[in-house]
Amino acid sequence: MRTSATWFIRRLLPLAAMAWLAAPLPAETLAERTLKEIYARQTDILAKADKAGDEVDVAWLRGELQNVINSYDVLIQKNPDFAAAYVPYGMLLGKVGMRKEGTAILLKANKLDPDIPVVKNQLAKYLAEDGHPVDALPWVMAAIDLAPKEPLYHYQLGELLSAGRDEFLREGNFTRATLDKTMLEAFAHAAEFAPDKIEYAYRLGKAYYELETPRWDDALAAWTRLELRPVTAEMRQLVKLQKANVLIKLGRKQEAADLLEGITDPKMAAEKQTLLDQLTPKPEK
Repeated sequence: MRTSATWFIRRLLPLAAMAWLAAPLPAETLAERTLKEIYARQTDILAKADKAGDEVDVAWLRGELQNVINSYDVLIQKNPDFAAAYVPYGMLLGKVGMRKEGTAILLKANKLDPDIPVVKNQLAKYLAEDGHPVDALPWVMAAIDLAPKEPLYHYQLGELLSAGRDEFLREGNFTRATLDKTMLEAFAHAAEFAPDKIEYAYRLGKAYYELETPRWDDALAAWTRLELRPVTAEMRQLVKLQKANVLIKLGRKQEAADLLEGITDPKMAAEKQTLLDQLTPKPEK
């Protein structure tokens, strides 16, 4: 059951943060209190499943989540205009493979309350994953308009522009220069608004490579800054690998070779060898 358990958990975790569900309300209605109870139960189930890892009882997990789904269903049947209840419900449905149903629920939430940014971001994510980046763009931009300092939405915008670059250019939504500028600014905002999230800073560093004219000096500065931050041993080696790649592009091969000597993680052996090959002079024909 290990493979099934791992697949199932990855589909479920992590749910998007919805801190507003925990915020105190001046006078909670029964529906609001019920929603918090359902979401708390859902969070507890997923936390236990995450802790169990590959040893999780998949049948138990499926049964518990089905009970949560049933509770959401009852809640919105009794309170059809309660927009907040549709949000975690729709997102959970999407995570358990019921994408079509989850999308319908999120669209209902958006119709009831068009000012919930997480709904717009999630709909953008679904559209992008289904291969419709152009259709996804207005949704993620709307999420950013509603919550301009939420790093996740800026990160999603950057990823959307990166993955859908060819389609955006083909459709005339951007020139290459404006797309590069918007993508880089999106990743920079994500890193700025979430300074503790190393993955956002890491993604910004890689974004410099993706520009029509790569900015190697800026990339090197990004990796140097990240190298000085307290990170895991694995992340430190990943950063060294990226930094060595940039140093090679800049013609600073000895510095790159010195860095590569310190990369010992076997998971990075193939990438390390690729870079080492670039340092080895090619024999003359």
